[in-house]
Amino acid sequence: MRKLIFALFAIIVLSLPAAAKDVLNIYTYTSFTADWGPGAKIKAAFEKTCDCEVNYVALGDGVAMLNRLKLEGKSTKADLVLGFDTNLTAEAKATGLFGKHGADVSGATVPGGWSDDTFLPYDYGYFAVVYNSETLKNPPKSLDELVNGDPAQKIILEDPRASTPGLGFLLWMKQVYGDKASEAWAKLKPRILTTAASWDDAYALFTKGEAPMVFSYVTSPAYHMIEEKTDKYKAADFSEGHYLQIEVAGLIDASPHKALAQKFLAFMLSPDFQNEIPTTNWMMPAAKMSAPLPDAFNSLVKPAKTLLFTPDEVNVHRRDWINEWQKAVNG
Repeated sequence: MRKLIFALFAIIVLSLPAAAKDVLNIYTYTSFTADWGPGAKIKAAFEKTCDCEVNYVALGDGVAMLNRLKLEGKSTKADLVLGFDTNLTAEAKATGLFGKHGADVSGATVPGGWSDDTFLPYDYGYFAVVYNSETLKNPPKSLDELVNGDPAQKIILEDPRASTPGLGFLLWMKQVYGDKASEAWAKLKPRILTTAASWDDAYALFTKGEAPMVFSYVTSPAYHMIEEKTDKYKAADFSEGHYLQIEVAGLIDASPHKALAQKFLAFMLSPDFQNEIPTTNWMMPAAKMSAPLPDAFNSLVKPAKTLLFTPDEVNVHRRDWINEWQKAVNG
C-alpha cells in the first residue's frame, strides 16, 4: 500500500506544471540584439545568476525608445530600459516612470565619474566621422573642414529625432558653432547624402559604399580590424574635440520585477557584462573587465578634448535645436 501511495504521489508531482520563471522585459536598441551584438551573450550570462528569463524588445534607437515609453506611459510592459544616453536622461526622468537603481556606482569608470542615482552607465564612446581611407585620401581634420569641405565627398548622418548618434552630431555642431549652428548646417547640407533613421541603417549604407563617410564612433574601426582584418576604415581626429556618449540603463519604478531589474543593473558593472562590450557593442567598458582591451583599441583616435552638454541643458534646448536643424537642412 505504501509503495502504491508513493507511486501515485510521484505521478502527481511529476504531472504538475513547472513554476513559471520571472521574465525581465528589457527595451533596447536593435544593434544590441543583433546577431553580432552583445545581447545574446549577456542574456545567457545573467540567466545563470537567476531563475529568470531575459526578454529583449528591440525598438530602433534610444530616442525611439523614449518616444515609445511616452506613448505607453504607466501601461508599459518594460521592466528595464537599456540604451539611453546622458543626452536623454533628464527628459526620461521627467516622464516619472523611472525609479532609483540602488547600485553601487563606485565601480563605474566613465569619463568625469558617475553620481546619477536613477540611471547606470554600461559603456561609453566618442562620436566620430568614420571614413574609408581607400576612397577618401584627405579626410577632414576638424568639424569645420567637414562643414566647408568638398560637396562631392558625401557623408551619411542619422536623424536626431530618432537616433542617439544623430542627436549626438546635432549637439556636437551646437557645441562648436553655438549661435551660428544654423549657418553651419546650411553649409554642410550639400555634403549630406542622406539622413538615416538609425545608426544601423546609416552604417549599412556606408559599408555598401554609398558614401565615403558616416557618422559613427571612434571605436568603429576596431570592429573592422578585429572581425574583418582590415584597417581601411578609420575615424577622423577632429581638432575641436569629440562629443562624448555615455550609454545608460534604468528600471521602471512600477515594474513587478523591480528587484530583478535592480539585480540586472548591478550585473552591468560586473566583468561578465563588461567583457562583452568592446568586441560586441564596440564601445568602451564602463567598469573593470577581467582582461585588457584588445590590441586594436590601442590604435584608435584618442580625443584631445571632450565635448558634452549636461542632461538638463539638452532637455531644455533639444526641441529648439532640432527645429533649427530642420529649418536649415530643409530650407
